[in-house]
Amino acid sequence: MEWVETTGRTIDEAKSAALDQLGVVEDDAEFEIVEEPRVGLFGRQRGEARVRARIRPTTPRPKVERRDRKKRSDAPAAAATGSEGDRQPAERAPKAASQRSRQNGAPKGQSKQRPASSSDDTETVSATPPRTKENEVSAQQVADEATTFITGLVSAFGLDGSTAAVVEGDEIEVKVEGSDLGLLVGPRGTTLQAVQEITRVVAQRRLGDHDTHLRVDVGGYRERRREALGRFAQQVADQVIADGVARSLEPMTSADRKIVHDVLADVAGVATSSAGDEPHRRVVISPAHA
Repeated sequence: MEWVETTGRTIDEAKSAALDQLGVVEDDAEFEIVEEPRVGLFGRQRGEARVRARIRPTTPRPKVERRDRKKRSDAPAAAATGSEGDRQPAERAPKAASQRSRQNGAPKGQSKQRPASSSDDTETVSATPPRTKENEVSAQQVADEATTFITGLVSAFGLDGSTAAVVEGDEIEVKVEGSDLGLLVGPRGTTLQAVQEITRVVAQRRLGDHDTHLRVDVGGYRERRREALGRFAQQVADQVIADGVARSLEPMTSADRKIVHDVLADVAGVATSSAGDEPHRRVVISPAHA
């Protein structure tokens, strides 16, 4: 996932702007502080805060680690065998040595007993094929996993709907179509946002994918929400331009705040920012400074 760079009067404000652009919550993002605001004369702030952010990548635990854990669990048994052999009477040692010499000289085809050694373990691990492009997770695999999960979720809710995924490069959108699907949307899309986060855990994190961007939509809610928010934001912006007074909108999710920021980004005469803490964070539309 590519990095985005944002600015603000404070580090927290710059981080919030980055979350608005990425459309995720803070736990799913990672940040780099590029520049901090400086304190000037009489305590006045100079400059601005600048941060870089991206969606936090996740990687699966390698299979080699699980194989090594199994070997460590077998180690006590091997150690017990060795200690038992150490307790053999001294008079049996020559006989054991004679047996080993006969085994070493046995013809090909007969089994030979070899003591376990660390070199054997090293050979086993090195024989594991390295991760290649063939083993990488594709966007289609993530889409298939997400579709399967959403289909089961719709069925578990006792709803009637069909699920399909659209894949465009690294962008994945899983759409659920049907009637009476409001239970999966919730008030102002809060349930839909939770469903999307759970689907990301199931389809992306479990597969170790951190390159795709996955969205979930139910009954075309997101498109309708985008159009309604766009119209509302434009109306508020017109009022701000007319009377020159900033207006604060109602608290919104990061995805809804991003819609408002995007809609008003090219509107002359106004500027947008985010204020407050989650879950009461909101967009402020202010007159743009000439």
